[in-house]
Amino acid sequence: MIAIIDYNMGNLQSVLNAFRLLGEQVVTTQKKEDLEAAKAIVLPGVGSFKDGMQNLEKLGLVSILEEEVLNKRKPFLGICLGMQLLATTGTEYGNYKGLGWVKGVVDMIRPADNSYKIPHMGWNSVDIKKHEGLFKDIEQGSVYYFVHSYSLQPDSSEKDIVTSTCWHGQEIVASLEKDNIFGVQFHPEKSQGAGLKVLENFISLC
Repeated sequence: MIAIIDYNMGNLQSVLNAFRLLGEQVVTTQKKEDLEAAKAIVLPGVGSFKDGMQNLEKLGLVSILEEEVLNKRKPFLGICLGMQLLATTGTEYGNYKGLGWVKGVVDMIRPADNSYKIPHMGWNSVDIKKHEGLFKDIEQGSVYYFVHSYSLQPDSSEKDIVTSTCWHGQEIVASLEKDNIFGVQFHPEKSQGAGLKVLENFISLC
């Protein structure tokens, strides 16, 4: 079973449907026992960094996630906001502490060219850096659906965890992999065949 965390940040049903389409048993949950029983954990989400962290903390999920993901090394996938919350700090509406599993900052996208609009919304090809893990058997330049105004910028010490990037007036980290922790800025559940393949690869890694 894969547990999808319900922390009141939306976008659950489409993620649930995508995993079910792939034949996977999944549950949306806030319960400690479900996270303990799951073979893998998915943290989706749409919204602000501040609200996302506050909701995880109010539900008492931060310490549970640390135990299951960091200590037990359970496979983890963060999607969109779920990937951003991996960072040390988020700067939306002030400076806020993240989970801190990835050294880096979530900051506003600032395109050098004004022709690139914010939020970054729509289809974008990705430059795959590592053709393994989430991108096994996926073609270079495959397109994925993005909706975000902020992006995770890893510290220089974490540059090797970046598995793909995209361009929207600046280079944006589209995905990362750090041991058993995976993150995608795009929405695989809304990215048709290429997105389903990413989820299928995550299931295989579990």
